[in-house]
Amino acid sequence: MTDATIEVRQLAKWFGPVVALSEVSFDIEPGVTALLGPNGAGKSTLFRVMCGLANPSRGSVRIFGENPRANPALTRRIGIAPQQERLFERQSIVEFVRLAAILHRVPHPDEAALRAIDTVELDPGDTRPLGSYSKGMRQRVKLAQALVNDPDLLVLDEPLEGLDPRQRLRTIELLRRLGNQGKTVIVSSHVLDEVERFGSRILVIAQGRLLAEGPFGAIRELMDDRPHHLRVGTDRPATLAAGLLTTGVVTAARVNDGWIEVETSDAPAFRRSVAAVARDCEARLTEVRALDDDLESIFGYLVDRR
Repeated sequence: MTDATIEVRQLAKWFGPVVALSEVSFDIEPGVTALLGPNGAGKSTLFRVMCGLANPSRGSVRIFGENPRANPALTRRIGIAPQQERLFERQSIVEFVRLAAILHRVPHPDEAALRAIDTVELDPGDTRPLGSYSKGMRQRVKLAQALVNDPDLLVLDEPLEGLDPRQRLRTIELLRRLGNQGKTVIVSSHVLDEVERFGSRILVIAQGRLLAEGPFGAIRELMDDRPHHLRVGTDRPATLAAGLLTTGVVTAARVNDGWIEVETSDAPAFRRSVAAVARDCEARLTEVRALDDDLESIFGYLVDRR
């Protein structure tokens, strides 16, 4: 008997010749789980298949032990906030969230709508049409409709996008609180720093493949344990390159006109030593800049490891 809310086994999804997901397997238990991946990695497709909104091309998904495509009643236990905005622009917030409650057959939909709106810290007395709302407010409207049926499973696709710093903090606190209450919350993001704030278990996906999974600390170490490439500007590139190679911190150096491209497996140690080496070589530093600290480069490295 498993405690997993979601069980995914050898899941694949393709659209004609395009493979969106390839042999993805994992379990998700109650608490907060973050799905981390660059844009276009397959996160939204995974969510759609996982929630029963699309058929897998191969493999299986079980939610609460059942196939979501075979049991539509499971949707009453699920709250979904998609990345795409699909709001009825002329409705007020109460009308929109109340409609979601009615579709979920929630008893007392008016009361449920007011509770959900209050939970995301919006004003139920606001009669303006949703089309006039800001990006951050619209995100919270989507979250309110996802919460209106008090779901056991909450699936949120990039829910922090467009929120201001305070709203992000409050939303993260809310999702962590729901996870601590025993609900299963799965949140997607392409921003590593956002995921870190959840302090949660991480699934890393890129190019439709699951590359890593585990607690955030272990994933952070995996991402940091890779060669780093930096550009070092100097008036004496050949001399400085030779000096850096003798330290053992730099594993390779390519000399260019006025700068060096170095490779190191310990970027912090390199940053601590480069100034002293430049001084000993009587070289002037004009620039030290990482060439591959963006998230796309990190995912590219993980893809190459597979």
